[in-house]
Amino acid sequence: MDLRFTDEERAFRREVRAFIDANLPAETRERMAAGRTPTKAMVVQWQRALNAKGWAVPHWPVEWGGTGWSAIKRFILSEEMQQTPAPSPLAFNTTMVGPVVIAFGTEAQKKHFLPRMANLDDWWCQGFSEPGAGSDLASLKCAARREGEHYVVNGQKTWTTLAQHADWIFLLGRTNPQAAKPQEGISFLLCDMKTPGITVRPIITIDGAHEVNEVFFDDVKIPVGNLVGTENKGWDCAKFLLSNERTGQARVGASRERIRRLKTIARTAPGGGRPLLDDPRFREKLTEVEVQLKALEMTTLRVLANENKRLGEGKPDPASSVLKIRGTEIQQAISELFVEAAGPYGLVGADPEQDRWNEPELAPEWATLAQPTYFNWRKQSIYGGSNEIQRNIMAKAFLGL
Repeated sequence: MDLRFTDEERAFRREVRAFIDANLPAETRERMAAGRTPTKAMVVQWQRALNAKGWAVPHWPVEWGGTGWSAIKRFILSEEMQQTPAPSPLAFNTTMVGPVVIAFGTEAQKKHFLPRMANLDDWWCQGFSEPGAGSDLASLKCAARREGEHYVVNGQKTWTTLAQHADWIFLLGRTNPQAAKPQEGISFLLCDMKTPGITVRPIITIDGAHEVNEVFFDDVKIPVGNLVGTENKGWDCAKFLLSNERTGQARVGASRERIRRLKTIARTAPGGGRPLLDDPRFREKLTEVEVQLKALEMTTLRVLANENKRLGEGKPDPASSVLKIRGTEIQQAISELFVEAAGPYGLVGADPEQDRWNEPELAPEWATLAQPTYFNWRKQSIYGGSNEIQRNIMAKAFLGL
């Protein structure tokens, strides 16, 4: 693999930077640079700006809004947005359910849903995990019983990210409880969140944020036309979706931006003491993470090089498990270094929305966010399929074990 960027690719990187500088609102950039999550309005505004430019879904087929770019150009766009930092296009729309509809959906489903997904006219969420089915997703129990022209859904989903914002949910339901294997008898369904019988209940995470939810289905009727693929074959859709999700979890650009910020912080000390960069052990740990990130970048490019073939065949790439494992481990390692850099200032409480404090700040904002971020990011090695499960997938796919 030739690791050097061409003149055309370097020119494209400059074009991307110029577009971001001209179109990303300063408020959004500042909020994200401080380590805070962008608001829903910020995400919608930015994705629509990208879509107007034709860049919201560059990995999709051209007929559905894609760009026809090489994997390298798509990587450059993603990396530059993450390094700015700017909000990424909503992954539920662009990386998860969108490609599934493209690969398995009907023409009517594609024409109706895909343009709205790309422009974020509909905010989607993911209904996979259940109280007894997370890493072992095939053990899900949410029932989807066929009655005439509808599926009647009863059950519960949990850890449903950003369901409080969602207009639609894509979910897995068990349509054949008598199937011989747990992976069989599952169907992939699209459901309007305004359908009667849906209840969303917030889960407040350890950092005090409202990011995830429980979603309850009580006799929820989903039209048969919202079945994606074949009834009882939804596991094929789920595997394809999870492969795309895991590839996106590498987040090379985001980790590079966090490391750059960490270096700036480490050159000074909150209390005016000895800078952390003078500590050889801290420099050693920081350098080790940087080396791991470079290796992850190269692996990501190799996986992306096979993406077009995978999309055409509708098959998941087991190499995405490598990206999921290393990407999340690196992000967690960086969060640990932020906690170390914050020191005792990390013990100062942080308000996730910073709208209830009327006292002078006791510590810089990045320091107050270090520990909440550290604790929140423990989830990264679990969601999208736990890293332990990913190692089993790799053992089977690559080693034949």
